[in-house]
Amino acid sequence: MTFSAVNTIWVLLGAALVFFMQAGFAMCEAGFTRAKNTGNILMKNLMDFCIGTPLYWLFGYGIMFGAGTALFGWIDPFIMKDYSHILPAGVPLWAYAIFQTVFCATSATIVSGSMAERTKFSAYCIYSAAISLFIYPVSGHWIWGGGWLADLGFHDFAGSTCVHMVGGVCALIGAKILGPRIGKYGKNGKPRAILGHNLSIAALGVFILWFCWFGFNGASTVGMDTSELIASASLVFFNTNLAAAVATLTTMIFTWLRYGKPDVSMTFNAALAGLVGITAGCDAVDPFGAAIIGLCCGLVVVLSVEFFDKVAKIDDPVGAISVHGVCGALGTLLTGLFATGISTMKGVFYGGGFKFFGVQLLGVGSVIAWTAVIITIVFLIIRATIGLRASAEDETMGLDRSEHGLHTAYSGFTIMADSGPEDAEPAAAPAMAYKAPVRREKEKAPDAPVYTSVRIICRPGSLEALEKAMNGIGITGMTVTNVMGYGTQKGKPEYYRGTPVEVTLLPKVQVDIVVSKVPVSQVIETARGVLYTGHIGDGKIFVQDVENVVRVRTGEEGYDALQSEE
Repeated sequence: MTFSAVNTIWVLLGAALVFFMQAGFAMCEAGFTRAKNTGNILMKNLMDFCIGTPLYWLFGYGIMFGAGTALFGWIDPFIMKDYSHILPAGVPLWAYAIFQTVFCATSATIVSGSMAERTKFSAYCIYSAAISLFIYPVSGHWIWGGGWLADLGFHDFAGSTCVHMVGGVCALIGAKILGPRIGKYGKNGKPRAILGHNLSIAALGVFILWFCWFGFNGASTVGMDTSELIASASLVFFNTNLAAAVATLTTMIFTWLRYGKPDVSMTFNAALAGLVGITAGCDAVDPFGAAIIGLCCGLVVVLSVEFFDKVAKIDDPVGAISVHGVCGALGTLLTGLFATGISTMKGVFYGGGFKFFGVQLLGVGSVIAWTAVIITIVFLIIRATIGLRASAEDETMGLDRSEHGLHTAYSGFTIMADSGPEDAEPAAAPAMAYKAPVRREKEKAPDAPVYTSVRIICRPGSLEALEKAMNGIGITGMTVTNVMGYGTQKGKPEYYRGTPVEVTLLPKVQVDIVVSKVPVSQVIETARGVLYTGHIGDGKIFVQDVENVVRVRTGEEGYDALQSEE
């Protein structure tokens, strides 16, 4: 066989990009969950790839691409047989094998997010192995390995069904059997929002995945040495990007209208939903069809997340069921409507009738049935043997501690006190004699100096203006603290992924000032003038007497301790 350098490089580049999607999934899942489980999530995303790679080499590739029957390939440990019947033109066996290996790992890693924060690590390793060993390869044989769905004309160019929906169905069954996280639902059955700890990391994950998706979809042409392949890859790139952008924009507007504000995490999910949806037909639809697919996925992902969270009561911390399962199926079906006949049958809206759509529907249904039955058996066996769910104590503590002995995944970011050389002795404070004035309760010497503490609680956004105003009237020192609290209003309802957030503690700033020279009335009026908006939440000012003030370094007391040393 003559190999093509262009085609081989293209496939290997795609494999590298799809591999790097593991980093994107790891960042998304870690960001959308709580910090106490970060190490566990990162470990799972590493291990599903490392477990799946040798298993796919041993059995998965042969099952998926072997020239066996319409239902099953063949058992071929170590990929020793002839696969010339399935290899793309000019691409070596091992280049194609690594390309397919990274796709297998992607399907397995999808499940991690939906079962996050409460699954035993040992159980995860077992069911991840099962997905890579036979669940994904069997359905993959039907679609990509020359199986019965391929013979019928089922079209799933890069894996909306073969990769993403398989992972989404496994995630759905697993999350259902596992049950919700502790505290997710109240006694009345209403869901409670459990916020992710790091949206910056989640956003990074989304951008990594979006970037790598060009390899996921684009390199699935498995060649770039002809004009037709170049044109196809170009269209795939454009459609992939367009669908993702339209889906993201749609969800932003939809959540803005639905919740009163655009939902950040849901909009992140929408970008992935659009990418998943277009994956099946990115080579078969024109840009108009890609935009419609993105629009549909942007609407459906929001409604789907709400359905599983509020109606089905299935706890999915990252929305993987909706993004990969629901939108994977949706994108495959929409291909049956919008395919233009460029590389496959024509869709319903392009004069192809309902035959192609029916094949797409049959393929989606059969893959769901296969995946759901087998993964259910796997989960039930795990639950009956080693156990599927972590104990309530471990879940509350966090799986980082209980499963890995990791105190925190962020220990390097702990704020440490400033320290000098190890052998340095602490400086001794200057000698001073301090005696607190002895007074009877509620009694004050008529000539005693008056020091007044003014405590101001205000919005964080008002701090800078308040600081400038205080400096303007001669206040040279203040203490600022970030605090949480609430008044009688307790804040207005906010939403996270469509679920109301119980906002009882609102972020505030506490400013403490001790006044000796500047009139207290002037401080109060200046603060009120700066902070006043006329709306609830402007803040409060507390005034109380101070017995004395001592400067630690010099021992100065009272008025002198409060003055600048200039």
